[in-house]
Amino acid sequence: MKVLLFANTDWYLYNFRLALARALRAAGAEVVLVSPDGPYGERLRAAGFRWLPVPMHRRSLNPVRELALLARLVALYRRERPDVAHHFTIKCVVYGSWAARLAGVRRRINAVAGLGYVFASDDRRARWLRPLVRGLLRLALAGPDNRLVVQNADDRAAFERAGLVDAGRIRLIPGSGVDTGRFQPVPASEPRRAVPRVLFAARLLWDKGLGEFVEAARRLRAAGLPAEFLVAGVADPGNPAAVPEAVTRAWAAEGVVTLLGQVEDMAACLESVDLVVLPSYREGLPRSLIEAAAAGLPVIASDAPGCRDAVAHGETGLLVPARDPAALAAAIGELCARPELRARMGAAGRQRVLREFDERLVIESTLAVYREWFPA
Repeated sequence: MKVLLFANTDWYLYNFRLALARALRAAGAEVVLVSPDGPYGERLRAAGFRWLPVPMHRRSLNPVRELALLARLVALYRRERPDVAHHFTIKCVVYGSWAARLAGVRRRINAVAGLGYVFASDDRRARWLRPLVRGLLRLALAGPDNRLVVQNADDRAAFERAGLVDAGRIRLIPGSGVDTGRFQPVPASEPRRAVPRVLFAARLLWDKGLGEFVEAARRLRAAGLPAEFLVAGVADPGNPAAVPEAVTRAWAAEGVVTLLGQVEDMAACLESVDLVVLPSYREGLPRSLIEAAAAGLPVIASDAPGCRDAVAHGETGLLVPARDPAALAAAIGELCARPELRARMGAAGRQRVLREFDERLVIESTLAVYREWFPA
């Protein structure tokens, strides 16, 4: 079996799908990785995979450029002739599926990790694009040998309501999994920090709730709460919801948050904090929250699709209304003031990850989709 994995960044393939690629290879498959060019491509090659860069621009609406990209993908698919084409994120799902059909690649797995900017944002550009993207998705997801993989029940219901794909071809797989051996709780014997450290870890996008996180931090600092507020992540200029660098620099200069930038060793970063917060407007299944729970940390998230799947409210963390910095500040303040509650929620979160989100479980569920065509 030959498998082609196509994602919108080399970073995504390396950080979220390298374990799947290794599992497919261990099962005897030849694996080809495809994404736009970037610094993680050489890491993928160093891991022993063939990585092919393609000139995809995530924000482009230029019809000439987009048709050239589609033609390039069709040629690539015809040359590689994979038995299965596996696509991640909406643009790759649309373009990869069209390329696969035109190249005669029948079996397709289309993984939508959240519905993204077009469906999460209310700005004019997103509203204009929404019906167009729905139509493109309907065409991309057609065919009896197509499988749609979603990460949460809300997205599955949304696709079913919209009639974009037959319900019998949808598979719900919770995220990309977490290496629970790498992400471990800090031993209880280690001394507790006097000042809690609160972490936001995500791309620096407005629809990740970064503005609400900063406003909550500002309110809590004004109220005299002894806490540190950290932001791990970098700007994403390819996303229309990107927070301008001048804005993040101003926040840092104000002293309301500390910017950590790109964090290479997330497990070590989580060992240095007490609470992880993600007030996103919509997600697939946020890996930052699952990693935090695996590390024995309580989490706070918005009561929104994807986020609510990652948090058992009152058990592993707290859910608050989306776009509500006052409610977010109250939740952060409560957990910062109650270390015993943080410890109890963190322990419960770790156990839930072991039961539901361990990387081995998620990969096995994904391989089961392949076995629908290629039984062991």
